[in-house]
Amino acid sequence: MSASVTTAHNAKRMNRAALVRRLVARIGEDPAVIGGIGHSNFDLWAAGHRARNFYMLGSMGLAVPIGLGVALAQPRRKVFVLEGDGSLLMQLGCLSTVAAQRPANLAILLLDNGTYQITGGQRTPAELAGTDLVAVARAAGLPQAAWAADEADFDRLVAQCLDTEGPHVIGLKLDDAPPAGQTERDPAQIRDRFMRGMGAKRSGLPG
Repeated sequence: MSASVTTAHNAKRMNRAALVRRLVARIGEDPAVIGGIGHSNFDLWAAGHRARNFYMLGSMGLAVPIGLGVALAQPRRKVFVLEGDGSLLMQLGCLSTVAAQRPANLAILLLDNGTYQITGGQRTPAELAGTDLVAVARAAGLPQAAWAADEADFDRLVAQCLDTEGPHVIGLKLDDAPPAGQTERDPAQIRDRFMRGMGAKRSGLPG
């Protein structure tokens, strides 16, 4: 990429599964990772299960609110949220709530492929209108919001999330590749395993 400021229009389109693998490899075991519905959590599952992964099922638009709650409950733990562009559009007000609460340990990864990929690839209103969702995040009061220019820049921004106070937003322009796997659909086990991984529950289902 050039030295110019990265925008939604010149960011490299990258592969979601590859980026999630890079994230998991970089952050280690301690941070919590909240995977939004559909392909966001499918690729998180395929990247290798971690006790502190939470896989959302059927709750479109709630990954950021859930991540915010986790970040506020455990302020010493870094929390990463994987949220699709279509899902974020359903809950844009959460950006202002995050800005108001200012959790220093929260990082939102905006996975933007411009479509509702899991339901047939319909283009999102933001894609049709040319809306820059990272600019929306900044306007909502989140100045540490930036597009990743490419994979190396993504690594730099993740390191910044780990090393500095947030909240952070990383915008990622994605290709239309399918997910690398699919999450096992057992809501009770997902909940129980995550709670135990976070130290919030000491007994329950094995996993």
